[in-house]
Amino acid sequence: MSEPNTGDRAWAQVSGEAILGNYDTLRAISGVDAMAVVKADAYGHGADVVAPLLRSHGVTWLGVALPWEAMALRAAGDTGKLLCWLSTPGDPTLSECVGADVDLSVSSIRELLEIGTAARDAHTCANIHVKIDTGLSRNGVSPTDLDALIGELTSLIDEGTICVRGVWSHLASADDPDIEFSSKSVSAQRSVFDAALNDFAAVGIEPEFVHLANTAGALWHPDSRFNLVRVGIGMYGLSPNAERAGSAQLGLIPAMTVVARVSSLKKVSAGAGVSYSHTWIAKRETQLGLVPVGYADGIPRNASNRVAVAIGGKIVSQVGTIAMDQFVVDCTALGAEVSSGAQVYVFGSGAHGEWTADQWGLACGSLGYEIVTRLGARIPRVHL
Repeated sequence: MSEPNTGDRAWAQVSGEAILGNYDTLRAISGVDAMAVVKADAYGHGADVVAPLLRSHGVTWLGVALPWEAMALRAAGDTGKLLCWLSTPGDPTLSECVGADVDLSVSSIRELLEIGTAARDAHTCANIHVKIDTGLSRNGVSPTDLDALIGELTSLIDEGTICVRGVWSHLASADDPDIEFSSKSVSAQRSVFDAALNDFAAVGIEPEFVHLANTAGALWHPDSRFNLVRVGIGMYGLSPNAERAGSAQLGLIPAMTVVARVSSLKKVSAGAGVSYSHTWIAKRETQLGLVPVGYADGIPRNASNRVAVAIGGKIVSQVGTIAMDQFVVDCTALGAEVSSGAQVYVFGSGAHGEWTADQWGLACGSLGYEIVTRLGARIPRVHL
């Protein structure tokens, strides 16, 4: 357990207990093994602490997006099953991943051939998971290109250069609040996925791991679960879509709580404008509190005048334009209950009356994912 330093202006408390509890909840709901996704610094929670915590909990699979993320885990001593799924042409770290026994995703012939070359140079067989584009129209092999990829793949398998450990895809609308639309979308993608699996089976490729479901699939779509699900945002206690269901409804606990300290207090008269462009005007004598975090720390500027924080267990509104390093709150209702140095719960689990990251996301026209992953390095993570 680490502690904030005396005088820190802000810190992010990260509950390992919440992360493990959320993982167990999602795994129990899905009924199959769950890959824990720790990309983007474990969604802003600190992969250097979260990844070994998950391994000590018995988690078999970790997932990351970028090759350097995978190699950072290997450099820190991780030796377990690890999937990396996004590369660019010529990335030298891709070859390092092959040598470090990182499973790699293949979404194109280009990726397959690069991985094959790296495996040949390393005198090893690279484990891959072929990703199928089942309708997200993002990464993945298009069904029309699958035959050509299988042709290249079978040659590399025969050579002993490539081993197909998995086949997978990603869902486009599993979290949509329109449940009927969501179900139809997942069903349509499942049909494309099943057809691809049949194409692999026709040439004798039977992957050990088949995975389609993300957190939303694990929660709401049993037909997408196969024998492995990938849990990301839900493991950190946030909903895939708070308009459909919030964390509490899902039995999840937000793992990150951002705490700051009131830097100063002042009173302004009615008619005073606050912060840049005076987007908020005091309608009465107002006590303002200055919170020393801003958009350079990942606090969204478009949250200005839309969100609230908790001080002393009470909600107070953020007022005026959020600046690079600071924002202002209306503390009038707190009176003498607030003083400089008081703790401000910016967002978190709600245990201190604060909004969750999901609520911040909704207020900003975004989602909880963005709120936690954009939190900057100037706010230290304190792991509990």
